[in-house]
Amino acid sequence: MNLIADLTARNLIQDIIPGTEEQLLKEMTSAYIGFDPTADSLHVGNLVPITLLMRLQQAGHKPYALVGGATGMIGDPSGKSQERNLLDIQIIENNCKAIKTQLEKFLDFNTAKPNAAIMVNNYDWFKDFTFLDFIRNIGKHISVNYMLAKDSVQNRLETGMSFTEFTYQLIQGYDFYYLNNNHNVRLQVGGADQWGNIVTGTELIRKKGGSDAFAFTCKLITKSDGSKFGKSEGGNVWLHRDRTSPYRFYQFWLKQADEDAEKMAYTFSFRSVEELKTIIEEHRNAPHLRKLQKTLAEEMTIMVHSKEDLLFAQQASDILFGQSTVASLRSLNELQLLEVMEGVPQVNSNIESLKETGLNIVSFLADTSILPSKGEAKKMVQNGGISINKEKITGIDFMITEEYLLNNKYLLIQKGKSNYTLALFK
Repeated sequence: MNLIADLTARNLIQDIIPGTEEQLLKEMTSAYIGFDPTADSLHVGNLVPITLLMRLQQAGHKPYALVGGATGMIGDPSGKSQERNLLDIQIIENNCKAIKTQLEKFLDFNTAKPNAAIMVNNYDWFKDFTFLDFIRNIGKHISVNYMLAKDSVQNRLETGMSFTEFTYQLIQGYDFYYLNNNHNVRLQVGGADQWGNIVTGTELIRKKGGSDAFAFTCKLITKSDGSKFGKSEGGNVWLHRDRTSPYRFYQFWLKQADEDAEKMAYTFSFRSVEELKTIIEEHRNAPHLRKLQKTLAEEMTIMVHSKEDLLFAQQASDILFGQSTVASLRSLNELQLLEVMEGVPQVNSNIESLKETGLNIVSFLADTSILPSKGEAKKMVQNGGISINKEKITGIDFMITEEYLLNNKYLLIQKGKSNYTLALFK
């Protein structure tokens, strides 16, 4: 398999050191990508390096995932407008452990295989490296002029850059040298904003007499509106289910604009380029069916979570946006119901009143401010615009009783086609 040709066909390659393609075609090659341990979960932006490591391993190469236990204490200035807060060492250690657990879902770490994935932490080789040893053995090989010429430095000179951040490229460069010297890692891969740091590593390897070193970077993924990929209205879209539910994760991909979905399909999908072209063409012929978004959402949800999570996400989507019934709602336990209703406005109501006499639908809608007045509520009900638990209410005399509650405490009110409110009775 010609990995570079495939990545080029997917429009992913940004910069590449000459000879990289030939090296990957010649023999199994050890390659590494770094992960920044700034949180205890990776996010969808990290899926670019994750899928690159997966593609490398599937092509027969040996992937190394480096977590920056040391570099995480400094902060990479690449693409940053200001210096970030430094993290406590214990927090970084916990984040590194969590990242390793997540990466084990995507990469094969079976040591019986020659191209088994390896996880390394650069804190292991930096923790006993004294400052004097570093500037004597490493710093003397890279000139200040060389470091100043890097875009990651130039872009920050006007706003200011600390010496701590300035040294980042030397430390990342040493990572490559160390892995090249101790693990025969001959390839580093990263995002386009990492090119300066990466070639500092190849320069260090060359000057210190290491083996041949290669590298390529992938284009940064941005959305058609110019916003950063991986962000939603609620912030980062995380890979850990406790931070971003599988349902929300599925919805993230489903909601992508057509132009973005095409780009993301080539970037993240493991379908062949030819198969993706066929799917994209079918989508363009009937964009209202959103086949491309659905195909991508299904593949990514299974890859990051599971087939079971995908089925639940699809069921949840049907509850909010399809023609589901009250039976579908009642099949959800409380945790699942709240997961589906995440982001849906909530109101509180008195369960004792409900138990004693029941609640008139018009009074309930007005008293909970779901509608501004009894007059508005009456009109909405008479026009067939109100549903309770997906069942349309046809009369203003309708009484809500205890038997309508979901999980003995919730009621789903729908105004019009897709305007929902979740009522909690307590």
